[in-house]
Order: sequence, then C-alpha cells, then structure tokens
Amino acid sequence: MNIPRHWRETPERYRLEAAKCRKCGKIAFPARLICPDCGHKEFEKINLSGKGKLLTYTIIRTAPEGFEDIAPYAVGIVEMEEGVSVMGQVTDCDPEELKTGDTLVTKFRRMSEEGKTGLIMYSYKFVPDIGV
Repeated sequence: MNIPRHWRETPERYRLEAAKCRKCGKIAFPARLICPDCGHKEFEKINLSGKGKLLTYTIIRTAPEGFEDIAPYAVGIVEMEEGVSVMGQVTDCDPEELKTGDTLVTKFRRMSEEGKTGLIMYSYKFVPDIGV
C-alpha cells in the first residue's frame, strides 16, 4: 500500500468512521459519495461501535506473500451493531474454534510495514468479545 492511500483511509481504519445518509438513514462503511439505497448525496459522519456478530468466515492456510508468518488465520464478515457488514481479520483466538454468531469487537493492530524503515500501518482487526 502506498502512503497517500493509507492517509486517505485513516478515518475508516482508526476511527471506524462511516457515513449515514441524511435522507434514508442507510449507513455505509467505508463512506460513500452517493447513497447506495436512495442516491442521496448528503451524509453525516458517525463512528461505528466496534461490536458485532460473526456472519461468516474462512481460514487462510496458504497465505499470500507477506502473511506467511501468521498462517493459519481467519478472515470474517462481521455484522456491526449498526447493521453494517465489515470484513476483517479475526485474531487473538484459535481459528478452528470460531463459529458463526460469535460476538467480536474491533481492536487496532499493526497491519504492515512499508519496507524496513518505512511507515508502519495500523488498522482494525476483530477479536472475540470476552467482556473485558
């Protein structure tokens, strides 16, 4: 990922910033320029709660370049409390013990590094909600 793109995506990555349509109330994550439901172009910014339920997931056993050291790992789609579905890595658990319906929360974790001395990029990942 290049550095300018990383900075453009900062609101979504660090604050879980979404857009709520001022006309129909549809929440879009990441934010959109045009509402996918009604075509309206005015939104208000909201922050997602960070809590949700695991809808579906897959376990990556043969990882792409750069992720070999963390395989096997899970990637899932989580329905947030606000009704938005968000995809992300599920971590801090045994992927074999995951099941649909699990309650997950977002945590901010290191994603990658731009070269040996480059920018370290962080983003959200999902972890099981253990009530802490």
